[in-house]
Amino acid sequence: MTKGKLFVISGPSGAGKGTICKEILDEDKTLKLSVSMTTRKPRDGEVDGVHYHFVDHSAFVSLIAEDGFMEYADVYGNFYGTPKKQVMDWMDEGINVILEIDVQGALQIKKSYPEGIFIFILPPSIEELKNRILGRGSETEETMARRLGAALKEISSIDEYDYRVVNEDLQEAVDRVKAIISAEHSKINDEEVERIINRYKEEL
Repeated sequence: MTKGKLFVISGPSGAGKGTICKEILDEDKTLKLSVSMTTRKPRDGEVDGVHYHFVDHSAFVSLIAEDGFMEYADVYGNFYGTPKKQVMDWMDEGINVILEIDVQGALQIKKSYPEGIFIFILPPSIEELKNRILGRGSETEETMARRLGAALKEISSIDEYDYRVVNEDLQEAVDRVKAIISAEHSKINDEEVERIINRYKEEL
């Protein structure tokens, strides 16, 4: 069985990575989405195991001690992390896994799992990014400046990624990410070479 691949999709807030991932997962039921774990309380409408795995602080810390995360971070007093076991089990079963995550988390995962395929979602421009964030209606002038500054800092990490996709037209961006997934799944690797050759030899 061919091992599944991990596709790490990230980019600045407002670039549309969440929407792209949702569209891809709706269209391709063979992919799995890694669900993060957090110590924060669920918000209205959030479902355990769907939006996050909600756990208490002691359970999260115990999993850290067991090296059970691909990455984790303390964000304003709450822990967030990517549990390792489920992702690895799926890939061992030959299933491709998508992980939608911020840039900081993606760079942590690249250190612990460099075999991953890292895709950066870019807005078409900073002006468009600003308009998308403003459309949420929750930003002050101060928080907007902070968000745009953070976005520029995150974009400066793009050289750590394997691919970049500009999200100007949503369907085109979705199609590009799907093409990357398809191409990567067709790549020849050392593990497969002997298996492929032997299979054809057996047919002689």
